Amino acid sequence: MASNSPAHDGIELQEAPTAGAWGEWNPTEDSARPPRGKHRVAKQRGGLARSSTVLGVGVIAAVGAGGIATAQDRPQVAISMPSLPDFGMGGGGADGQRPAQAEGTTADTAATAGRTGIMAQQASAHADAGATLVGRILQQAESQESAAEARTRAQAEREAQEAAAAEAKAKREAAEKEAEGVRLAAEQAAKEAKEAKEAQEAKEAADAKAGQERLTKTSGSYSLPTSAYTLTSHYGDSGSMWSSGHHTGLDFAAPTGTPAKAVAAGKITSAGWSGAYGYRIVLELEDGTEIWYCHLSSMSVTSGSVGAGDTIGRVGATGNVTGPHLHLEVRRGGSTMDPLAWLESKGLNV
Repeated sequence: MASNSPAHDGIELQEAPTAGAWGEWNPTEDSARPPRGKHRVAKQRGGLARSSTVLGVGVIAAVGAGGIATAQDRPQVAISMPSLPDFGMGGGGADGQRPAQAEGTTADTAATAGRTGIMAQQASAHADAGATLVGRILQQAESQESAAEARTRAQAEREAQEAAAAEAKAKREAAEKEAEGVRLAAEQAAKEAKEAKEAQEAKEAADAKAGQERLTKTSGSYSLPTSAYTLTSHYGDSGSMWSSGHHTGLDFAAPTGTPAKAVAAGKITSAGWSGAYGYRIVLELEDGTEIWYCHLSSMSVTSGSVGAGDTIGRVGATGNVTGPHLHLEVRRGGSTMDPLAWLESKGLNV
């Protein structure tokens, strides 16, 4: 409402907005005309008070986010012009009006107080907004630091997992390689064993075939048991040197190492040490007749088939002897017979 008092000292009071027509009223350099008296409105710089607190908040607002409330964002504050009583200072006329000088002074004081309150509210609002912004900045910095630490931990865990996976892969490949080497070695050993077995079987088959061929070739033929010999003792000779009291074979005296040969085709049934007979070989012929070769110095064949004339041992002086010779016995059904007569019956000239 407009003041009914005349202007005082050139100060013109502005009409205070009513509650229903309130828009926004903040005293500025334009709305508050410079008074000529001592009551002057402090000139605002950029809408902020020049206190250190408000300046600090302005710096934070410039660095950080926007959104600091300004005076225009605050709700309007109504400034009413109170009616002052007349204290007799240049009292008013009969209509009750105060003197112009007193009324102008009161209006200036009220306007200055209103502007001071608004500035205080603005400063408080800026301080609150600045404190909130600082809290948000610190919270954001802490959140970013926590996120960085989480990323660092995740990276370290990922690298550790990758290293563990690489180590496990290397161990698995080494184990597979070792297993492959073992498998190849086993296959090679099995192959060599198979080849050796086949070679042995082939050799045995060849020996059997050769023996069969030799038996076929010499079948029906006979050979003297040794060569370069001298008959020294005959079958039936008596003497204390024989445990039975008589000689049971035919002695062919010959130098040690002279070949002892199979008299006919047959197979070796026994070969080895035999007490008084020394080293002995028993040759069984196809008709069951056994030929004993005794006092041998060595044995060339100890098993298998042989043909007539094959060397089966060497003449020696092992066992109960007086010198190197071949003691030859012929046995049939466990009984001895005269070797000389048997050899001659086979067409041999002894």
